[in-house]
Amino acid sequence: MLRITWSCIVLLSCPFSLHALNLNATSSSSSSKILVHPHQHSDPQAVAHDVNRRVNESVTRRQLLAVQVRDQCLTGNPIDDCWRCDPNWESNREHLADCAIGFGREALGGRGGNVYVVTDPSDPDPENPPPGTLRYGVVQAGPLWIIFSGNMVIKLRYELLISSFKTIDGRGANVHITGLGCLIIYDVTNIIIHNVHIHHCKPSGNAKIRISPTQVTERGRSDGDGISVLASSKIWIDHCFLSYCTDGLIDVTEGSTAVTLSNNMFTHHDKVMLLGHSDDFTADSGMQVTVAFNHFGDDLKERMPRCRFGYFHVVNNDYTQWGMYAVGGSSHPTINSQGNRYLAPQDNNNKEVTKRMDTDESEWRKWNWRSEGDLMVNGAFFVTSGADMSPQYAEASSMSPLSASYIDQLTATAGVLVAQRSDAGTVTNPSSGSGIVTNPAAPGSSGGGIVTNPSAPGSSGGGTVTNPAAPGSSGGTVTNPVSSGGDGSSGYPGQGSTGTITGTGGWYPDNGIDYGSIYNSEARTPLVPMTSVILSVIAIVAFLHRTCS
Repeated sequence: MLRITWSCIVLLSCPFSLHALNLNATSSSSSSKILVHPHQHSDPQAVAHDVNRRVNESVTRRQLLAVQVRDQCLTGNPIDDCWRCDPNWESNREHLADCAIGFGREALGGRGGNVYVVTDPSDPDPENPPPGTLRYGVVQAGPLWIIFSGNMVIKLRYELLISSFKTIDGRGANVHITGLGCLIIYDVTNIIIHNVHIHHCKPSGNAKIRISPTQVTERGRSDGDGISVLASSKIWIDHCFLSYCTDGLIDVTEGSTAVTLSNNMFTHHDKVMLLGHSDDFTADSGMQVTVAFNHFGDDLKERMPRCRFGYFHVVNNDYTQWGMYAVGGSSHPTINSQGNRYLAPQDNNNKEVTKRMDTDESEWRKWNWRSEGDLMVNGAFFVTSGADMSPQYAEASSMSPLSASYIDQLTATAGVLVAQRSDAGTVTNPSSGSGIVTNPAAPGSSGGGIVTNPSAPGSSGGGTVTNPAAPGSSGGTVTNPVSSGGDGSSGYPGQGSTGTITGTGGWYPDNGIDYGSIYNSEARTPLVPMTSVILSVIAIVAFLHRTCS
C-alpha cells in the first residue's frame, strides 16, 4: 500500500554510545547538555546523526538490491529491514531487540528470558492474575518475551502495570488491548511494545494491582491514556495502532528518557502525544525521545508531539493534517524536525505546524526549534527559533539533508503489521488473507483487479471482492461475506456485519472481530475490511517485478 508522492529523508552519520552523569537540572536554554538522568545521552545530536545514517544505509541498500537482485523485501525503513526480510523471524523473535533506533535503541525488552504465550484474553483479577493472561506475564520477575497464541481482544478491567525487561510482541496475531487503564510503564526499564492495537482506553478506578510475584500496589484513578510512560528509561514502542482514548494516546513524563516511538499509526484523537509532565517538573530536562516513521492520520487535533524541556528528534514522520497544531511545546524544549511531511488542513487560519504555549515571543525566540528537510504541503509552515549560528541552535541542527524523497516508502507500513505465523498457512509479504490477486492495477492502487477467495481472519470470509474502488480504499462491493467483522474504517468502534455490504475504505481493522458486540455499538455503517488493500501489496510486487525484469 505505497503512497506515490515522495517527500523528505535525512541522511547523516555519527556513531555513539550511551553514557551520562547525574547533575542538578537547570532551566537554561542549553539544558540538553545538563545531564540529569543516568540514561540520558551526553550528545543527543550524535543520536540524531546515527538515526539518519541508518536510514541512509537502509535506503541505499534497497536501491542497490532492487537493481542487482530484484529484491522487493527491503523498504528503506531501517527498523523493518532489520527483521522483516528474514523468513524465519518467528524462530528468532529476540532479533527484534537489535533493530531499534534513536534514543530508545538500547531497550532490550525480554531478551535473554523465556517466551511466555498469552492464551487467555480475560482479565479477571488484577491482584492475582491467572496464568495464561497478559497480566500474569507482565508482572513476572526477570526478562520475558511475551507472545500471543492467536487473535484476541484483551479488555482490561484496571491498569496493566508492566515490570522491567518485558517485550509484548504481537507479531503473528492480531491483538487488541482496550478497556480501563490500559498500559502503564512506571519506574521500570527495558520495555518493548510491538505490533498491537491499543484503543478505547478509559480511566480506571481505585484498585490493588499486582506489580511483581511478591508485590501488590494500591492504584488510584487513571487518566485513560493508551500508553503511559513515567519515570522509566530504555523504552521502545513500535508498529502499534492507537486511537480513541480518553486522555493521551502516548504520554512520556516524570523524568523518563531514552525513548523511541516509531512506525506507529495514530488516528481519531485529540491529545495525541505528551512528552514532558508539566512546566515546573524540571527533571524532564533529561528527557530524550526519538519520534520516527510514524503516520499521524485522520481526525487528530494536537500534540504530535507536545514537548517540555529535553531534546526531541522528530524525523521522517507523515502528518495528515491537524486540528490545532502538529508540533508544540513549552519550557524551552529542543525540537529537531527533519525530513517530515506536514500536510496542512484546508483552514487558511491553521497552516502553522508549530505552537508555543504559555510563553511570550521574546522568550520562545530563544528556544531551539529547527526544521530541516521537511516538506510543507498545502501551505504548511514551521516557525523556527534560536540564534542561527549559536552553539544552542546547533544542538537542533545537523548536516543538510541530501534528498527530499522516500517518506511514503518509510511510513508505508506504519501501524500494526498483520502477519500470520508459519503454522497458519502461507504468508505473502507478510499480510492477512491468502487469496489470489488477478489483474492488478497500477502500483499503489487497491483497485482495478479481482480478489478471489480471501480466507484469513479479517478478510471478507471467502466471498469475492469485485471492482475495488479508489486507491487506498477497500472500496467496491463484497458479496457473500461469511462475517466480515471489524469496520474497515480508519478507526473504531467496529460495526460487525454480515451479508452484502459496500466498503468505503480506511486502514484498519482487518481481523474479523465483531466490535459491534464488544462495544455495544449499533451495526449501522458496516464497512469492508482492508483485505483488498493489504492484498494489493502482492499486485505491487508483481508489477514492479515485471517492470524491472
